[in-house]
Formats: sequence, structure tokens, C-alpha cells
Amino acid sequence: MRKAIQFLGLFLLLEGVSGTIDHLLYQPFFGVVLNFFNRIVIPRIDFLAGYELFANLFLAVLGLVIAIAAERVRSPGSDQRPSPRP
Repeated sequence: MRKAIQFLGLFLLLEGVSGTIDHLLYQPFFGVVLNFFNRIVIPRIDFLAGYELFANLFLAVLGLVIAIAAERVRSPGSDQRPSPRP
């Protein structure tokens, strides 16, 4: 489950960075996949009009936070500490 959350965080990070590049210039690489948020989601949400760049940057930061949080969470079996040697 941890790897899936890390993958989601990485995907959101790439989606946000790609959307930022697409908003400022033009992003030809994986445009259908990596620019879905920028080209499909943002135009359909009225309160994001004029804030497209900030929405993409927020998505990138959110992805980074999710990836870091998933890395820091311990798996259920790893809570055991090694016993000290006598």
C-alpha cells in the first residue's frame, strides 16, 4: 500500500510540474496523461480561472508532500526494535 501511495504522490508531482510547464510554454511529452489536470480539470472549475499556474504548483507540492509522508510512515511489522545484546 505504501508503494501505491508513493506512486500516487510521484504522479501528482509530475502532473503538477507538467501542467506548470504546459501553462507557461507548451508540454509535448505525454500531454494526454501528464496534462490531464491542466487541460481537463482546471477549465471546468470556475474558481480556478486565472489561478491555473497556482493550481498546478499546488498539485506538485501536494504530490511531493504525499510522497514524503508515504516514505516516512512505517509499515505495520517494522515497529519491532532489535533486542539489545547482553
